[in-house]
Amino acid sequence: MDANIKVLVVDDSAVVRKVFSEELSKERDIEVIATAPDPYVARDKIVKLKPDVVTLDIEMPRMDGITFLKKLMRYHPMPVIIVSSLTQKGSKLALEALSLGAIEVISKPAGSYSVGEMTLQLANKIRAAARAKLPIPAQAQASSRVATSKPPLKALAATTNKIIAIGASTGGTEALKVVLTQMPPNCPGIVVVQHMPAKFTTSFAERLDSLCEIEVKEAQDDDSVIPGRALIAPGNYHMLLRRSGARYYVKIKQGPMVHHQRPSVDVLFRSVAEYAGENAVGVILTGMGADGAQGLLEMKQAGAKTIAQDEKSCVVFGMPKEAIKKGAVDQVAPLDEIAALSLQMIAKT
Repeated sequence: MDANIKVLVVDDSAVVRKVFSEELSKERDIEVIATAPDPYVARDKIVKLKPDVVTLDIEMPRMDGITFLKKLMRYHPMPVIIVSSLTQKGSKLALEALSLGAIEVISKPAGSYSVGEMTLQLANKIRAAARAKLPIPAQAQASSRVATSKPPLKALAATTNKIIAIGASTGGTEALKVVLTQMPPNCPGIVVVQHMPAKFTTSFAERLDSLCEIEVKEAQDDDSVIPGRALIAPGNYHMLLRRSGARYYVKIKQGPMVHHQRPSVDVLFRSVAEYAGENAVGVILTGMGADGAQGLLEMKQAGAKTIAQDEKSCVVFGMPKEAIKKGAVDQVAPLDEIAALSLQMIAKT
């Protein structure tokens, strides 16, 4: 974008408002035009100043962030980044906010992020949010699918030693819900990297598990990758696929960030290329940046089939676009067709 991205910071903590304002002001393309201690003040400043992006705390006095987000998305929809504490309650509320149309979530500076790391993450999320297409809230998605619902996917006859690997970032929490809720109970084992802060992935996996026919869990070291199970990489840890005989399992480890991310899609995809090869399908969904593009290319070169979400259904067409540019993608598909296409490709391997 040519002009600076105008940001409104909404948080009841004066410390957070000060840190965000000071640190983000160091970014050449971002301008914090105002701050607000609660949604009532924020409402007036949104009308007057017309920010491009709002950062929103969700646990505030007078009016909580969830209630404000519902009103904002109904009457004045705009890109919102949720700022949440690393607590079980905070994580669940943040996921609810994402389902209501928020673009991204970030942990408060008092969490596991250093101020420098937090600012880099937040600045990148602000840039993504400013360019993003606003996601359709979950309730609207559900109502729009009633008339066009498809018959359930047929279970696969053979799933032994097959893997589906999925990578996603901005907009990915809702995209993954669409894909995983369409998977039949005996689908191949699934491994997933979704860019998300530490601890939020626990609540995210629990939420998906409650919605899906398959088991969805936050991955632990040495977890087996088996039919009917999806493993979500834990926030702040890389996840790698390994194989021992006929058994696939995952390793969870720290290590340097890749593309400013941990977990990284590239790290997962490269391990899938090495240990599953032609027995895998790789899927890259909505997200900012290039994480996953090189790894998907390595999967394709190893004999795997590969899919990218199409631009129309992406919140941010960054990661799929980069993968397509690299020649890493066999097929581009709308979000609601990716589950079925993945199963068709697996059946042919």
